[in-house]
Amino acid sequence: MFRTTRSTVAATGLLLVLGLTTACSTGQESAKSDAAPSAPVSGKISITYLQKQGDQEYFVGEAAGAKAKAAELGVDLKVVNLGNDANKTVSEVQSAVAQKANGIIIVVPDPAVGPQVVQTAKDGKVALLTSDDQICTTGPDPSSCGKDDLVARIGFSGQQMGTEVGKRAAAEFQKAGWSAADTRTLSAWKQDVTVCGDRVKAAKAAFDAAVPGVQNIDVATDNTPTGAQDKVAATITANAGVKHWVLWGCNDENVQGGVTALQNAGIGADSVIGVGLGAYLACKDWSGDKPSGMKAALFINGKDVGALAVQTMYDKLKNSKDFPKEAFAPTTMVDASTWKSAGVSCS
Repeated sequence: MFRTTRSTVAATGLLLVLGLTTACSTGQESAKSDAAPSAPVSGKISITYLQKQGDQEYFVGEAAGAKAKAAELGVDLKVVNLGNDANKTVSEVQSAVAQKANGIIIVVPDPAVGPQVVQTAKDGKVALLTSDDQICTTGPDPSSCGKDDLVARIGFSGQQMGTEVGKRAAAEFQKAGWSAADTRTLSAWKQDVTVCGDRVKAAKAAFDAAVPGVQNIDVATDNTPTGAQDKVAATITANAGVKHWVLWGCNDENVQGGVTALQNAGIGADSVIGVGLGAYLACKDWSGDKPSGMKAALFINGKDVGALAVQTMYDKLKNSKDFPKEAFAPTTMVDASTWKSAGVSCS
């Protein structure tokens, strides 16, 4: 998924009134926007939304939410799929500046392009906001730069999400009655994406707090189902004596890939606990009659993030309202019995 740097500001639970009344801000601090116009924009506002992996279900929803909010506000919105191309990221930012966009919202495929993106927007006097993944103004790694050097971000709290995943995994483990000795937890994520690290570390911490003594295995993936499946398959082969597996990851893709790898290895669904993050793939397992190792998933609604990002940019450009350093959309834990009522879109 989506999805991708380390949150350096803790959520306080204060409400951020930006058109989505359930979204919450990380605090009262505002982020400085060096690139933003000094005066409110008169006339129609133009925003370019640049997304990595724009064909992924989460980001499709995010684009839909952004477009709906833009239509509501009368904003001219252009959405661009960057794929995983860092070079295209830079060229599309340059194109947005050249086309006189008032604001750019971006989900970067690679945080290393952050400083160049920031400088290009600043030189063009275009307001810059990130969604989902953080970027730093001074270096390629957001996890190692100061909080004042992070570009304002709309998304989800990696720590909060991971904690919820870890708690649910622990509850499922306890319900299953497994022993720590013959169980392994498996954390799967793209390890150069900081928000992914936030999520899996928080999941592990929450699980360990409730269920101490289970050995964890870290698996480096590319955050895709097939990539995760290949890596987890190799891990299963190297740990043939393990009877029970508990899986979490950066997104649904990692967990789905891992669950598939375990299934292909002949490990039954009753010996697997997968807790996804997104629910947009997990729900497909729950749509059929076959038992699945995907026991639950944290529903993160991309539509909420897209809408909140556009509203936040609009408020900045139209009303000179400072960006919050971070603002978070709500999440909900779902399973086979609750995903439909929670509104998960399963295509």
